[in-house]
Amino acid sequence: MTDLSHVSADGTIRMVDVGAKSLSRRRAVARGAVQMAPETAARLGELPKGDALTTAKLAGIMAAKRTSELIPLCHPLPLTVVDVQLTVTDGGVEITAVAETTAQTGVEMEALTAVSVAALTVYDMAKAIDKAMTISGITLIEKTKDPV
Repeated sequence: MTDLSHVSADGTIRMVDVGAKSLSRRRAVARGAVQMAPETAARLGELPKGDALTTAKLAGIMAAKRTSELIPLCHPLPLTVVDVQLTVTDGGVEITAVAETTAQTGVEMEALTAVSVAALTVYDMAKAIDKAMTISGITLIEKTKDPV
């Protein structure tokens, strides 16, 4: 027998059955950052590939909506809110994503996926002018569950 939620008693993987759980209002907030040269940060709105900030925001939202297609055994969720904010600093971009749903399971994977893909999009769009960029600090900073 195992205490792992995604492993059955016989050791095979499985999707957790959340069918008996009641609906709750779920919210998760994640953040991360892309470090880069100040010159790169100043140009993010007008890179050779286009506006990295607008593109990354859209990419993060789209990624959150497809999380269950990317993460094995992750439940598809009816997202009610996905908000991705990118803040330019001298040393790069700070990314924060909020995901919300009313469902039987949490929404943290969606928030984390939004931040990850937004960061990868910034990286992809700026890599031609800054080879030393790094992505770091992708973490869940808040997770709430309230009765409906």
